[in-house]
Amino acid sequence: MWNTFTEVSERETASHGIIGTSRPLASVMSQIGVVAPTSSTVLIQGETGTGKELIAQAIHDLSPRRNASFIKLNCAAIPAGLIESELFGHERGAFTGALTQRTGRFEAANGGTLFLDEIGDLALDLQVKLLRVLQEQEFERLGGTRSIRVNVRLVAATNRDLLQMVRDKEFRADLYYRLSVFPVALPPLRDRREDIPALVQHFVAKYSEQMNKVIETIPSETMEVIMAYDWPGNIRQLQNFVEHGVIVSEGPVFRPDFGQLQRQTTSVPKSRKTLEDATRDHILQTLEETSWVVGGRQGAAARLGVARTTLLSKMQRLGIEMQHLSPVPAANGILADNANRRAAFASMA
Repeated sequence: MWNTFTEVSERETASHGIIGTSRPLASVMSQIGVVAPTSSTVLIQGETGTGKELIAQAIHDLSPRRNASFIKLNCAAIPAGLIESELFGHERGAFTGALTQRTGRFEAANGGTLFLDEIGDLALDLQVKLLRVLQEQEFERLGGTRSIRVNVRLVAATNRDLLQMVRDKEFRADLYYRLSVFPVALPPLRDRREDIPALVQHFVAKYSEQMNKVIETIPSETMEVIMAYDWPGNIRQLQNFVEHGVIVSEGPVFRPDFGQLQRQTTSVPKSRKTLEDATRDHILQTLEETSWVVGGRQGAAARLGVARTTLLSKMQRLGIEMQHLSPVPAANGILADNANRRAAFASMA
C-alpha cells in the first residue's frame, strides 16, 4: 500500500511545483538551470498536458527577472482579430469598440518574462510583427504611431511540429529560428513512468484536502495499473483522473473508477494501448529488468509493489508464458530445452 502523505516528500522534486525524479525530467531541469540566468528566448515543445507552463514559470523564477512580471498569453485561446491588441495594446479609437487606450502583454511584461503558449497557432501576419519585436525590442500599439521600447524575455511553447509547419509554409522560418535559440523538449508521461506514484500521491493529497476527505492509502494494484497506462493526455489527464477518483472513493483507501479510462480510450486513436496491454507490457519490462526473477527483495514483484503470488496470477491471466524468458545456457554450452527453461523459471519464482 502507498501512503499518500508520508511518501510524497520522499519521492517528489519540490522544485517550482515540478514533481518527479526520473532521468528525463532531471535532464529538463538541468537545461532550465543552464538557460534561466540568461535572457535568451526559449522554445518549450511537448505534447498537450506535459506541463509546459510550469517549465516556463520555473525559467522565470530562476532568472534575474524573477522579481518582475511573468505575463502569460495562450495564442490559441484568443480570436484572430483580437490577438494583435492583446500582444501590443491599442490606442483609443483604433477600431470599433476601442473606447480607451489599452496596454498589451509585451508592455505589461517589460523587465520580466512573456510566455506565449501555443505559438504555432499565431497567424502569419502576426508572426512578422512578433519577429520585429524580438529583434528590435520595440513596437507600436494598434492605431498608434509612437514606438514603445521594452526589455522582455520571451518563452514560447507549442505541442505542434514547428519545423514541419515551416516546411508546409505555415510558420515563418526566420521566426522559428529566432524562437528556438534554446529548445527544451518535455517528455510525455509514458516516458517518465517512475514519476507517476509521486504525482498520484500529490494529487490525492491535494484533492482530499480540498474535499475534506481523509484518504490515507493507495492500493499497490491500483498504482500498478495507473503506472502501466499510457496517459495520452499526460499529467493533465492524470490529474483529472485522480480528482475524479477522490470524488468517488469512500473511506480511507483511494479507489478510482478505471472504467473512466476505458471510456476515454475509445475516443483516442486505435494505436493507443488498452489498460490490459499497458499492464502486460509494464510487467514484461519489469521482468526483463530483473532477469525474470519474480520473488525476493530485488524481484519483479517487489518492484511492482505486489505479492509474488499476485504477480504470478496476473502473468497467467495476461498470457505471459515461458516463451518470453530468454534461453538459459546449459552446463555444456548448449541451449537448454523447454523443460530446463521451465525449471529455471520455477526456481527464479
